[in-house]
Amino acid sequence: MNDKTTIHWDKVHQSSPEWFRDAKFGLFFHWGPYSVPSFENEWYSRNMYAKGLSQNQHHISTYGSLHDFGYKDFYPLFTGEKFNAEEWAELVCASGAKYAGPVTEHADNFSMWDSKVNSVNSVNYGPKKDIVGECEKAFRKRGLKYLATFHHQWLWGWFMSTDNEADVYDPANEVYYGPALPLETNRYAPYRLPDEEFNRIWKEKVLEVIDKYDPDAVYFDSRTNIIGEQFRFDMADYYYNTAGKRNGIITYKQEDFPADIGVLDIECGRFSEAKPYVWQTDDRLEDNITWCMVQNPKYKPAVKIIHQLCDVVAKNGNLLLNVGPNADGSFHEDAKRILHEIGDWLKINGEAIFATRPYEVAAEGPTSVKDDNYDINRIKNQLVEGLASDIRNTDFTSQDFRFTRTENAVYAIALGWPTDQKLHIRTLSTKNTNSAVTSVSLLGAAGELDFVQKENELEITLPAVKPCDHAYSLKVVF
Repeated sequence: MNDKTTIHWDKVHQSSPEWFRDAKFGLFFHWGPYSVPSFENEWYSRNMYAKGLSQNQHHISTYGSLHDFGYKDFYPLFTGEKFNAEEWAELVCASGAKYAGPVTEHADNFSMWDSKVNSVNSVNYGPKKDIVGECEKAFRKRGLKYLATFHHQWLWGWFMSTDNEADVYDPANEVYYGPALPLETNRYAPYRLPDEEFNRIWKEKVLEVIDKYDPDAVYFDSRTNIIGEQFRFDMADYYYNTAGKRNGIITYKQEDFPADIGVLDIECGRFSEAKPYVWQTDDRLEDNITWCMVQNPKYKPAVKIIHQLCDVVAKNGNLLLNVGPNADGSFHEDAKRILHEIGDWLKINGEAIFATRPYEVAAEGPTSVKDDNYDINRIKNQLVEGLASDIRNTDFTSQDFRFTRTENAVYAIALGWPTDQKLHIRTLSTKNTNSAVTSVSLLGAAGELDFVQKENELEITLPAVKPCDHAYSLKVVF
């Protein structure tokens, strides 16, 4: 007899709210005890326990044996003495992002809020502050939507070590690492799935954050599919129905939730064509292959992020960009400079980005963009090797355009400035539009531009002086 309860996912159907569709650009921040060693990547808390991996070797040579210095011993060093939620909020505003939040809990069982569910949190240890709560107040004060991101399903098996003497196997340390489990539980799809107690705590952590901070968006990292279906459903039902967050949204990866309960997030992803549904990609400002601060950090130039944003928005997506603070809670000067540069571009060109919708054609130009993302195969390779593979953004030219629209105009965003000051846009020809263009203007420049709409192209003459750098938004009225 099968007495399995039927789960009615239709109770939690949720389309993307208008604020999310309008926002287009968000920021989040990987920050935790793993920011103290700042070595290679944010998986340090796991990889330090895997004998032979570079992070394990670095840990032993720098801090000593895993028996004498475990991950819990980074807590006192994670002081966050320069953390200032008001400064974080100002940086978000300067970048032009419309929603943001710190990583609420990574895979390391360190909750970044004042938690009664989990005593290992940022109030009892480390900074001795409610990071999520202070950011929520500072961000909302500036009109930003608030984001909570959860990665804690990864905790199942995360700390299980190939070193039998590691501190994770001492029963006295279960509060920090959880109970000892078979080593195979640290795989992406383990044979032994989370037990009732793990599932319960996983859910209660999310519900506690919902109750205390009322997040506008709740993001789940990959591997949420290992959580029992009833617990995943109960969480979504609580957020949308019990807590009444009908203007909120859940984002998820792979097939971890049914498609119509929220927004699909494709990590470091892109699509070749526009999608009929709203989607999100989370990606890094970091040019090192890491989501947290590391030694000798590198950052992608503003032009790369701006072009990525234009490509994503034209294809009905949002870009959620990560930047990892230093262990003390401050941001690297290069990261701040680039975020300000992105914000300066958006001050001029935001009309072509925010509150727009996809045009009937998303892209034109010689540069191809292929469907790609950080998929399950890449995750499994990272679990073995300890290091992530990289997905690089495409380099575009002045012949590449991305299109958005509002009720009153179509925006053609040129991803370069031609040397002859002439743009040729096939998509907006009389043949392809069956409509006459009545005016063309360049955001950030005064007056209207000279243009000729031909059967096979719209030819536009640009002004002598560029209004900005990196990409140029043409407002076309028919």
